[in-house]
Amino acid sequence: MIFLDAAATTPVRREVLEAMWPYLSGEFGNPSSHHSLGEAAADALAGARAAVAKVLGCRPGEVTFTSGGTEADNLALKGIALARRGADPALDRVAISAIEHPAVEESADYLRRVHGFTVDVVPVDRHGLVTPEAFAAALRPETALASIMYANNEVGTVQPVRELAALAAARGIPFHTDAVQAAGWLPLGVKDLGVDALSISGHKLGAPKGSGVLFAKGRLRIEPLVHGGGQERGRRSGTENVAGAVALATALTLAAEEQPRLAARVTELRDAFIRAVLEAVPGAVLTGHPAQRLPSVASFCFPGTSGESVLLELERRGVVCSSGSACAAGSDAPSPVLLALGLEAEVAQTAVRFSFTSAVTANELEQAAAAVRDAVGSVIGIGRR
Repeated sequence: MIFLDAAATTPVRREVLEAMWPYLSGEFGNPSSHHSLGEAAADALAGARAAVAKVLGCRPGEVTFTSGGTEADNLALKGIALARRGADPALDRVAISAIEHPAVEESADYLRRVHGFTVDVVPVDRHGLVTPEAFAAALRPETALASIMYANNEVGTVQPVRELAALAAARGIPFHTDAVQAAGWLPLGVKDLGVDALSISGHKLGAPKGSGVLFAKGRLRIEPLVHGGGQERGRRSGTENVAGAVALATALTLAAEEQPRLAARVTELRDAFIRAVLEAVPGAVLTGHPAQRLPSVASFCFPGTSGESVLLELERRGVVCSSGSACAAGSDAPSPVLLALGLEAEVAQTAVRFSFTSAVTANELEQAAAAVRDAVGSVIGIGRR
């Protein structure tokens, strides 16, 4: 099997499993307990927090461990917006892009439905880019928070986060970015990016599912989503997942060390794969920005086919990939991301996303490109019968 669905999830790295194992077995204490087992767990949690802070270039106290990227996004959107409006009732708007992950999109919609916020949706161009002009036009004196993802999970387009964050900062508006897909492939230094909050998910990096992080500047007030024991400096109550935190910190540290070398290697392989698919499949359409995209994502539409049918044919040929966001699997509706890029609904429903781990090889992608040619040809042939 050739696994080309890394944007959905990645296998747990051996180094990560070894690092977290003690906290699933002998060192099983609750970090809030005042005895030796609890203190060992608290030390491990503090070490994990410090390791994440080192990669992000922030203070350990600005790192909040969560159950994943979705919770981190929810905590950022709801927590920051509600806290800011609590301090100033006039701050009743949030700005997001038209291609955000559902974790951001639906959090913003919750603020609209339940709390009366106005959601300003920033359009994207045909490559999925948020232009500085469009972003600036969406910002208002009443904007409590702006959230633009670092890199899109479906088409791979990388946003000009530094420029967008600077525009928000000039207006005194906190800026959050969903960096779930960017982590491991793009620089994550929060000071260089200029962001006030940033979300990460562990299972996209070789850590287990159920681990995540929200960076939020210390000065930012956040209304917690979960109340109880006051853990995570009151931002996220509940007994901490020590093993998950250690796993995420280990995976993030390894990814940061490897990122420059692996990103360059995978970018070359990605570009060769894109050329091979476009040459082999007449009419194939590359979606997302042709150059300003994640090293790990190549996404296409194959007009005249069904994306789901192509996926089935690819799996028959030993290639596993997806039609878009794993969080939307099973939906018959065309991708809102692709519609926002201006694609027709019928074309959007032919989408297939290929996403790579850092271990992908040239031989695997050569085989995959041949499988794409045969799978699309098979689907078109069936459709003509």
